[in-house]
Amino acid sequence: MSESTIEQLFDMTGQTVLITGATGFLGQSMARAFAEAGATVVAGSRELSRAQAVAETLSGDGPHFGVELDHLSEESISDGFSAAVEAAGQVDVLVNNGQQGHAMDVTDVTAEAFSEDLQNATGYFLLARQLRDHVVSRGVAGAIVMIGSMYGVVGSYPDAYEDICTASPVQYHTLKGGIIHMTRHLAVYWAKDNVRVNCLSPGPFPSEKAPAAMVERLKQKSPMARMGQPEELKGAALLLASRAGSYITGQNLLVDGGWTAW
Repeated sequence: MSESTIEQLFDMTGQTVLITGATGFLGQSMARAFAEAGATVVAGSRELSRAQAVAETLSGDGPHFGVELDHLSEESISDGFSAAVEAAGQVDVLVNNGQQGHAMDVTDVTAEAFSEDLQNATGYFLLARQLRDHVVSRGVAGAIVMIGSMYGVVGSYPDAYEDICTASPVQYHTLKGGIIHMTRHLAVYWAKDNVRVNCLSPGPFPSEKAPAAMVERLKQKSPMARMGQPEELKGAALLLASRAGSYITGQNLLVDGGWTAW
């Protein structure tokens, strides 16, 4: 039996990847990673025009597509997945990245806001099930990458935000912890269907919009004493989605500069 080369294992030619939240700071970088690896990318966003704009910037053989998809709407999830299949002909990999949330912390979050933010987990599950059912109906393998967070594993540092901005929301921590465990649950149920389910949990990857003073405080909490750059998620995302990770399922891969190693 011949052994696949590294180039072959990471090559995603012939694969279609649907990535939600593809217009975001980290979503755009991951979308570029899959396109660069040869995949057809379907960029999902709540705004169709923004999704299409991202798709048009992607390299590789293409073509790439944009679809409207809102994780908080069951109808939008169904319609968005159908649109992705119609546009690309198939979907082989799902990256559940998009989410909506309220900038409210433990002091002022309302019951309504808390519950609405947790609906993102429902959306992740419904879209994952769409992918599972689709690949099973085709008799092919599939891969799902949930996007978690280091804050689904560890608590926050209150002093990193104090007197600067809203603290890391309690409902965000609850959501991401749930997504990580959902990953394990779905992985064991869908392994027999040849569908792998993993979670990629970024550490601190602040965008240029983040308060500079908060970023400086976060650097002091990291063993590497710096923040992550979007391109530093590309390799990890590709590992979990490609044949390079064919024996990896039910895992939570932390890319956090050593944050959770303290």
